[in-house]
Amino acid sequence: MLYSVRGKLIHTTASCAVVECGGVGFNCQTTLNTLRTLKLGSEVTLFTYMNVREDAIELFGFATKTELDTFKTLISVSGVGPKAGLSVLSELSPEQVAMAIATDDVKTITRAQGIGKKIAQRIVLELKDKLSKASKTDDGFANVGAGAASAAGGNIPKAIEALGVLGYTPSDVSPVLATLDGSLPVEQLIAQTLKQMGRQ
Repeated sequence: MLYSVRGKLIHTTASCAVVECGGVGFNCQTTLNTLRTLKLGSEVTLFTYMNVREDAIELFGFATKTELDTFKTLISVSGVGPKAGLSVLSELSPEQVAMAIATDDVKTITRAQGIGKKIAQRIVLELKDKLSKASKTDDGFANVGAGAASAAGGNIPKAIEALGVLGYTPSDVSPVLATLDGSLPVEQLIAQTLKQMGRQ
């Protein structure tokens, strides 16, 4: 319903940012990573997700579209609610989440407050499974991915796989990755790709 809110940041707490738009203050639950980028009294834009429950309507806001997309990906996992999604993204960047899932790194996800081993394992298993199914059902994904992986050197194939966790197909990201140095660390390749695609 709400794509984003833009206005003056009038108040923050440890987990919320209040953005005043047209005289109305929108209380957006958010992550520590987003809060670190915001300055009280400045004009900010937050990409939003509205969660409607029987007993409440909650608004979540994020500094980048990528962080919002990663949040929505996380809460698509059974048993992972908005609170857990915020916790993961307060501890890890979207790039780190993607890498952890792509490399089965359960331990990194458990660094988030309140995220135990079982939940972390579920996140990795379900999202890896979604990626696997997407690669099997989408011929373009499989074909472009195979071609890019064989033609590209260094960490490019790993970056393609990690970006797949965030919902991007190889055809989305390969043209950008082709312009980057494949010897760069995977997280840096992911970050630069997202930046060039205007997601950060």
